Amino acid sequence: MEITSEMIKKLRDKTGAGMMDCKRALESTGGDMEAAIEYLRKKGAAVAQKRADRAAKEGIIVTRVSPDGKLGVVVEVNCETDFVGRSDDFTGFAQGVAEAIEKQKPGSLEVALELKTSSGKKIVDLLNDLLSKVGEKIDVRRFAMYESGNGVTSSYTHLGSKIGVLVEIEGEGDQRALGTLGRDIAMQVAAMNPQYISRDQVSKDVVDRELDIYRTHAKNEGKPEQVLDKIATGRLEKFYQEVCLMEQTFIKDPGKTIKEHLQSVGKNLKIKRFQRYHLGEETK
Repeated sequence: MEITSEMIKKLRDKTGAGMMDCKRALESTGGDMEAAIEYLRKKGAAVAQKRADRAAKEGIIVTRVSPDGKLGVVVEVNCETDFVGRSDDFTGFAQGVAEAIEKQKPGSLEVALELKTSSGKKIVDLLNDLLSKVGEKIDVRRFAMYESGNGVTSSYTHLGSKIGVLVEIEGEGDQRALGTLGRDIAMQVAAMNPQYISRDQVSKDVVDRELDIYRTHAKNEGKPEQVLDKIATGRLEKFYQEVCLMEQTFIKDPGKTIKEHLQSVGKNLKIKRFQRYHLGEETK
């Protein structure tokens, strides 16, 4: 039976054993997962039985931006307890992961785990070393990377590294001013959690659903039938102001929307995209 990298990763997640130990265990047991777990336990290679069943919702979000502002990375690394999440060993590992991803630009998480860090060791080997040392499940959960051609990428971390944001601003202008703008927008995204950049990104299904909810609310409030559509349309505007970044009130200047702030900084500037990670959140 062929022993695949997916099988090895699954066994490593379950046991905390090293990649080569997992590979040997699967080869020795013909790919039988439960038999491989027992094999590792007998060899003393398993750090903890069925570690994958334990929740790893603590940890940190790390962001990095290259010196020229063209490349940005956000990474989530999880552990089981806040105590470990705040330790120097864990934070140093997470920073090393982000640095390796920024410099080597992997195309997937699987590729990222095989990257060599500045220490000369692969991320997956450092992960196993840390796992053995702290006795908790450690997981490089996800990462996002933005590379900007015409503009800058900026980042912001918030709430004790529990939230991390990347933003790409497109357009010409002073790099320092664009960098400041990008950080302000990233701070906005961290604090206000928009779902879209502008209202034209909101699908018709979402709009129809919201209008139906608002009509029903108004009807339940005893509003006359002939004004239900008008009330629903008005509440839809408030919905746009909450979920669309360009229409949100700028947290650093409540007299402006984000759109107005963008226009005040320079002409033809555009928020191309953003990515917001909240530690431990459910993902689709």
